[in-house]
Amino acid sequence: METQVVEGDLLDQPVNVIVNPLNRNVLPWWLLLPQGVSGAILRRAGSTPFRELARQEPLALGQATSTTAGRLHFKAIIHVASINLLWRSSPESIQHSVRSALRLAEEAGYQSIAIPLLGAGTGGFKADAAQELILAEASRSAFSGTVTVVRFASTASP
Repeated sequence: METQVVEGDLLDQPVNVIVNPLNRNVLPWWLLLPQGVSGAILRRAGSTPFRELARQEPLALGQATSTTAGRLHFKAIIHVASINLLWRSSPESIQHSVRSALRLAEEAGYQSIAIPLLGAGTGGFKADAAQELILAEASRSAFSGTVTVVRFASTASP
């Protein structure tokens, strides 16, 4: 497996599949007004991935599932429940989410995956600590493709 860390926009990465961090809220996605990564996906992919997600069972903390990518160029979106009902993440929720996402990517035969800093931002986890956890968990994974950890950096000009 190859790992790399880049700064940029998750939705612009040249990979097969991306990871969308979710909170474990049991409310419908359309009542939560998706923000962060989910909000960006909704704006660019459309609502199709979220409608597919809504037809599935609620995810347990750390669990992963996949949907189509809507209007995005990816083969799929892997959604992980990395943030608990109180909008917080933990080392365990981040590690379990990475493990679940990479297992799903391996089973589906994807060759490359981009993972944002799970738990950072809304989840309240420090970015550097989240990055360390993601890289450590990826190094223990059986996933044989390329893992790109994406630190968000706006590409918009002032």
